[in-house]
Amino acid sequence: MFKNTKIAFKYKSDWQLKKSKLIFKFISNLFFSKFLIPTIGFLVRKKIPIITFLVKKTVFEQFCGGENKKECIKVIEKIHSYGVYSVLDYSVEGKSNEEDFDKIYKETLENIYFAEKKKSIPFIVFKPTGIGNVKIYEKISNKNDLNEEEQNSWEKIKNRFEGLCKKSCEKKVFVLIDAEESWIQPAIDDLAEKMMKKYNKEKCYIYNTLQMYRWGRLEYLKKSHIKSLKENYFIGYKIVRGAYMEKERERSIINNYIDPIQNNKEYTDKDFNDAISYIINNINKKISIFIGTHNEKSCELAVNIIKKNNIDNNNKNIWFGQLYGMSDNISFILSKNGYNVAKYLPYGPIQETVPYLIRRSEENSSISGQTNREYSLITKEINRRNKYNKNK
Repeated sequence: MFKNTKIAFKYKSDWQLKKSKLIFKFISNLFFSKFLIPTIGFLVRKKIPIITFLVKKTVFEQFCGGENKKECIKVIEKIHSYGVYSVLDYSVEGKSNEEDFDKIYKETLENIYFAEKKKSIPFIVFKPTGIGNVKIYEKISNKNDLNEEEQNSWEKIKNRFEGLCKKSCEKKVFVLIDAEESWIQPAIDDLAEKMMKKYNKEKCYIYNTLQMYRWGRLEYLKKSHIKSLKENYFIGYKIVRGAYMEKERERSIINNYIDPIQNNKEYTDKDFNDAISYIINNINKKISIFIGTHNEKSCELAVNIIKKNNIDNNNKNIWFGQLYGMSDNISFILSKNGYNVAKYLPYGPIQETVPYLIRRSEENSSISGQTNREYSLITKEINRRNKYNKNK
């Protein structure tokens, strides 16, 4: 289903394709991805002009929409002309003080107003640790007592959560709450559930995220759905495989607790596919899904379940999502066939988005076959265009 490179890369010029090919070639190199990219990131944060310029014109442009919302508009409008929507994602990470949390909160709030005016942006997203201190989430997750200062910080976190969710509902913009590490996720799940119960009364505007590489998440999904039906509110989940496996395993060993990660990828794949099957099969029972994956087989499974249940391809309770700069073969082909597709479109000052760019490069190099697939598809399209031009 996802082999037509003409559809996948129609929005890219010949020059953009060649540049993408070069980027994925470098990322596939273990030395480059493990050592050179972090070094380059360090030089960007130090604002070395020539390095910053080169990074912006290569890796940054591959995976990010721009340094601000205005720069993103061109990308947003271009991909929307091919039927693909955008999820506006202010990708500034690693902050630890209230001033920075307030700044990220304000920027995300502005994204809601920005998205309200653009049909091309149905979703915004926020990262819980972008608007609150990791240590506070951890204490709440562990049910530890908070001192006065920590309690004040927790109240601010709750207010920021509510401010974003309330405004999203008022402006009819969907909001995705990103997942975090397992040791702080219980506090986030609890807040997300309260927001869904309070604001998803008429339809689902607020989505939490489930990382299916963690065991127990499928059971959590089913229990949450049963609870929502009993208490009469809508729920939504972005279903992903997960992004912090090495960190999770290492911490469980150091702190001597049960590894929260599935024993192997097969279990992760099974729970991921079972989760999307469960939600789509119950799509008329107050539940919505955002399928966040670059896995072709999982997307094909979802498509087959939609067909089997005679569900409209463009059912507004079912969305597919991929990261900008990756898996265009999935995004644009699904869109071409009438499915709802949205690209995660990160943006932010280049010095501030370095952690995001490093993670993207590391994930591409670590996910089996991902970089090679991107490289081979781009190469296939370049060859197709060359052949076509010769025969003109």
